[in-house]
Amino acid sequence: MLQVQSQCIGESLIARDVVSTSTESGSLRLRNAGALGKNKAVLQKCVSTETSTEPWSSKEPSMPTEPVPYGRKTQKPSPVAEVHILWITAGLGCDGDSVSITAATQPSIEDVLLGAIPGLPKVHLHNPVLAYENGGDFLKYWYLAEQGKLEPFVLVVEGSIPNEKIKKEGYWAGLGTDPHTGQPITTNEWIDRLAPKALAIVCAGTCSSYGGIHAMEGNPTGCMGLADYLGWDWRSKAGLPIVNVPGCPVQPDNFMETLLYLLYQVAGIAPMIPLDDQLRPKWLFGKTVHEGCDRAGYYEQGDFAEDYNSSKCIVRLGCWGPVVNCNVPKRGWMNGMGGCPNVGGICIGCTMPGFPDKFMPFMDEPPGARVSSAAVGVYGRAIRALRSFTIDTVNKEPRWRHSRAELTSGYSPKTY
Repeated sequence: MLQVQSQCIGESLIARDVVSTSTESGSLRLRNAGALGKNKAVLQKCVSTETSTEPWSSKEPSMPTEPVPYGRKTQKPSPVAEVHILWITAGLGCDGDSVSITAATQPSIEDVLLGAIPGLPKVHLHNPVLAYENGGDFLKYWYLAEQGKLEPFVLVVEGSIPNEKIKKEGYWAGLGTDPHTGQPITTNEWIDRLAPKALAIVCAGTCSSYGGIHAMEGNPTGCMGLADYLGWDWRSKAGLPIVNVPGCPVQPDNFMETLLYLLYQVAGIAPMIPLDDQLRPKWLFGKTVHEGCDRAGYYEQGDFAEDYNSSKCIVRLGCWGPVVNCNVPKRGWMNGMGGCPNVGGICIGCTMPGFPDKFMPFMDEPPGARVSSAAVGVYGRAIRALRSFTIDTVNKEPRWRHSRAELTSGYSPKTY
């Protein structure tokens, strides 16, 4: 079937020179009437040949060959042919980060896995939420990785890391069963086995980055973020620190963009990833919510919302945006759309190491906001008054724009 189509396309391309556009007349002009007849014959041949491969035909159509992804044809091959991503969701969490990244578009998970991005090695993802394998078929990659037979691989951790040292029996979280003991393999054991062999480790979401909701005051598991478990100075065998991409859940494009950066590092075409003191990518978390918020102008003018139906600044309704490192107001949530304050929601600081304890109770005005909003209120009223005069002025046309028989623009004509 494909061979027939290729032949037809080739012959049609030869015959397409039948007509050309006349720029003088704007009409179509025949170059060769005989060629036009040939073109019709080619099309008839294609139709008749294609219909011969219908299911009731005795002739079997040829099977298509797998096309080479566009991204792998436009740049030199990666020095690393393949890389595996082992994504463990067995921390204390809700799998929300795995679900979130399915909404990514810059890049999408499909673009990375199907080779649509130039310069990347072939990427294999092993995530229990997204995988079609299960049981032993899924866990074999984890066993191979701990044996050093799955090289190279990037470890993605989702969920808080429980403290397995604080109890006498049982376990908090695990994945799979140890074939030698028949006992569950705890999340801590997997991290201990895989971290020394991983090329890089990425934390997806606030739970694995800093502990998150599961690590709030009064929790029974003593859980923490991965850097608290391995150490904030931990480095992979490639010299990479832990990379935290916080969020509850993680903003999909933030995570995929960070993963893409690390994959480019694996390919040798990106420098060391720039991180802040909390191990977050600087270009994603270097600014506050307030600095990228559409409502920030109202704050400057001391004009605050009294309820959630307003488009004004919502600091007094409980928004922590001025002190939270996050780019969601600028980036949006899915495909550039949405994002907490963009759709009327307050920022509760979910990307911060102190979340949730230092931001509770939610919906209450932050303590600092009371002082800052009161101070800016005096300044803001004066600014609003002055700007109202300016707005009134610039909303009027200049006086020389009229239909009278005289020129009053200030120009002095010499010839009329």
